Amino acid sequence: MAQQNSRVQRFAVKILGGLNIALFRITRGRIGGRLMGAEVMLMTTTGRKTGRPRVAPLVVGRDGDHLIIVASFGGQPQHPFWYSNLVANPRATVELRGGERREVIARTANPEERARLWPMMVGIYSGYAGYQKKTTREIPIVILSRA
Repeated sequence: MAQQNSRVQRFAVKILGGLNIALFRITRGRIGGRLMGAEVMLMTTTGRKTGRPRVAPLVVGRDGDHLIIVASFGGQPQHPFWYSNLVANPRATVELRGGERREVIARTANPEERARLWPMMVGIYSGYAGYQKKTTREIPIVILSRA
């Protein structure tokens, strides 16, 4: 039963994510650029197995000139595909509201950075706190710097 729910959840995320990506790009983020008041961006990574571009809509925070994202995957036991892609190849492209595109280099926050950034990201999107309670893995925070 749990495996069935997981498949349904992955299918729903894929369909809704695809719709969000299309609307975000068509409207330059006017539609799909916010989630419960939080800013959303699109990030394109390179698939670690396929080498093909993979796009994910993600809630984004800002820390100075750095963009901050959370590899929550809704509290699932495994990391999201985009995080595994960034570990294999830290270069990515992001699309921000208003049409801004940026080449970035990703790295996982160290423990001190995570301790500082986690409350900030939970303040931006409170769902992260529940996701962390739902999983035994420590949810990574990723810092994106301009390439």
